[in-house]
Order: sequence, then structure tokens, then C-alpha cells
Amino acid sequence: MLATISYSGPNATDLGYLLHKHPAKLQTFEMSVGQAHVFYPEATDERCTAAVLLEVDPIGLVRNKRFGGSDSFSLGHYVNDRPYASSSMLAVALGQVFRTAMTGRCDSRPELAATPIPLEIELTSVPSKGVDALATRLFEPLGWAVEETAIPLDTTFPEWGDSHYTNLKLRGTLRLADALRQIYVLLPVLDDSKHYWVSDDEVGKLLRAGEGWLADHPDSDLITRRYLAHQRNMVADATARLVELDDDLSEDEPTVKPASPLYALRAEAVLTALNDVGAHRVADLGCGEGALLKRLVVDPSFTEIIGTDVSSRSLQAAEEKLHFRDLSDTQRARVRLVQSSVTYLDDRIRELDAAVLMEVVEHVDPDRLASVELSVFGHARPNAVIVTTPNAEYNVLYPSLTTGRFRHPDHRFEWSRAEFAVWAEGVGNRNGYSVEFRTVGDIDAVHGSPTQLALFRKV
Repeated sequence: MLATISYSGPNATDLGYLLHKHPAKLQTFEMSVGQAHVFYPEATDERCTAAVLLEVDPIGLVRNKRFGGSDSFSLGHYVNDRPYASSSMLAVALGQVFRTAMTGRCDSRPELAATPIPLEIELTSVPSKGVDALATRLFEPLGWAVEETAIPLDTTFPEWGDSHYTNLKLRGTLRLADALRQIYVLLPVLDDSKHYWVSDDEVGKLLRAGEGWLADHPDSDLITRRYLAHQRNMVADATARLVELDDDLSEDEPTVKPASPLYALRAEAVLTALNDVGAHRVADLGCGEGALLKRLVVDPSFTEIIGTDVSSRSLQAAEEKLHFRDLSDTQRARVRLVQSSVTYLDDRIRELDAAVLMEVVEHVDPDRLASVELSVFGHARPNAVIVTTPNAEYNVLYPSLTTGRFRHPDHRFEWSRAEFAVWAEGVGNRNGYSVEFRTVGDIDAVHGSPTQLALFRKV
């Protein structure tokens, strides 16, 4: 199995820094299925190519209890495509040899690691089962130009037609970490098979590798089912957690896409508001899987950070995303994750500098909004409250979002700008807070911004 990653640009050999593999060295890694060799067939200032060659040991694969079946005498264990097709084995090898690169960390070239760069990735003998042009269907929505070249069953007998294997070439401008994580997930999806037993931790692997792209992929259901080997409980768990990730990560896209995804713009707007009010002790109410918490933790100006959610599963996922166990004692002391609800009177979040409800209120039944008001503004009484919620008027700019349909299946309502203003000003007047309204995302002259933000300050 062979995969190559090419970068064309100034100082192209910096690819070695991003991959944490020196272009002048041949490196060999022992894998559970054989050996992976990393080398550079091309390394100039204009273009650099890193190659991963995986040599599978088919005999060792069969004899390994983790991979072998019960019928150890079956000829099928030895005569099959596994050692030669770029499937889950290559995905695992890429994940192991480029583990640090997949996280996006590069101390030597941090700016380059954070920047989309022109990449060309080639994969040989990729299984593509069940759906015509499946690789194009999976990779094109992620920004890749896809070239699939079908491999004939036998070049001597062209009348036999093509096999279900292709040579795959991807061209695109992406962060290297994003590209590696996409390939890690989608190779076994193309094959619709894995060479190892699928255990419960596969859901966590999928969500970590799929962060930032899987939830809004038009074929996220297909990807989830195939990656998790059609295990119903795992698929249901992963699907539920994907739904919680972000309200705007759906297959519906606005007519004009912003340069940055809306969830990133929203988090930045919240951080700006927190800085504007000089907040140091902050609660993220309804924190979900920690999208905002991750940004708070890396900023030392936030000395106390509390994340609350009614879902214990979401809190566990947030802990994983924060790499909580890897934090220093000092960092860990700043952060608390507690199970709670925005409708509860909770003394643990009282009188902080600020509380954030980022895309939370629209998940609450309208008849329970009074309980949210009492809990947050009446009982907790932080110095500032930041609330973000979708702007319903902007929905007409989502072409596939039909009239009356919400952006997210769990939304109980979506407010227009006028409706949000009525609610926010009423809450402020009743509880002694002033309110300022801000926009988030690209502003349409008629329909406003996709997200609306209210910044409450205690009077």
C-alpha cells in the first residue's frame, strides 16, 4: 500500500517539519500488521513529496488473535485483497506515523501548520464499494478536486470491465492536519470494512478525527455507519453527539459561504464580548462537547472556567477534547465540568464575572424560558451574560432550508431580530441588566447576520 503527500510552494521541504519526519531519512515503523516505511522521493525548494509504504505481513495478520477469524484453516484468510488494497490498514498506519501532524501541532513552523497549503495526495488501489464515484462524493464536499482512475479486472481482458478498486488523486488547499484526518476516516469508509475488531472507543476516534468537517458533510450518516462497521448502538451514539456539536453544521449552506465557518466566528464574537466586559471567572452554560471551553482554556486571562451541561456524555466528550488529564495541575485547577441545566438554580455558578449561553436558548421549550431567566439572571446573577442564537430571518439564504424548517432538528424555535430584542430587553428590564445587540457572521442588507448576540451588563 502506497500513499504520497506532496506540497508545492516556497520552502516546500518544510513539509518535513509539518510531518515531523526528516526528508533526508528513511524511517521504518513496526505496525501491528507489518512495517510502515516513510521516505521522500522528492525534496526540493519548490516541491516536496513524502511517501508512506505499508508492507503487510499476511501470515502474522491471520495469526494475530485480534485480527484472525475463528476458522484459522480457511484459505480465504490468506488469499484476499487485504495486503494489497489501501484500506483501514493504511489509515491506521497514517494515524500512527503522523500522529502529531494530525493534531496540527508543529513547534518549528506553527504558522504553516495553521495555514491551508496546496496539497496533492495520491493513494493506490483504493477499494470503493457500493456507490459509483464514491471517493468523489466523499472528498469533493471537503474542498478536494478528485481524480478517480478505475483499475480494470484484467488488462488482458478489457471486456471483463473494471474492478471496484481505483487509484485516487486528491488536489486541494487545506491544513495538512485536516487532510490527514479526513483520509484517516474516509479510507475505511470507502472500503466499508475494517481489518480489526470495532470497539467502543471507535466513536471517540471518529469524533476526534471528524472535528470541524464531519458534522456538516452531506454524507455524514453514510460515513458514520461505515466507519463504525454498521454497529447500531455506536452509530446512534455518534450521530447524537454529532448533532450536539454545532447548530449550524448541517447540510444546508448559505448562498454565500463566509471565509470562516460560522461556529468559529460565533466563538470569536463571544470571546470578544468576554474581553470587553473584563471577565476572568466565566461559566459556559450548556457547554456541549467544549467548543468554547477549548478556546477559554488556552487564554490565561480566564482564571476560573466552569462548563455545565445536562448531558453527562457531552461532559465526558468535553473532557476528552480539553485533554484534561494532560493539563498541568495549575491549568486543571482553573477548570470545572459540572452536570447541571440552564433551568436549575445552581449555587456553583453564582456571581461570576460572566455566563455564556452560546446557541442554547433555542433548545429550550418556550414555556421554560422563564426558568432560564430565573436561573441565570435572577439566581446566578453574573456581572455579564452573553447569549447567541440563530437569526430566523437569515434562513431564506440557505437554499435547501425550506420555509418553516429550523436549522437544527432539536430547535424548539428560532427568533427574528425583533423577537430576540423583545425577549432580551424584557429580561434585562426585569432583572437589572442593560443589553447591547451585536451581529455575528456576514451581514445581508435585508436579512441581517446569521447569528445574533445579546450582551447583558448588570446595571
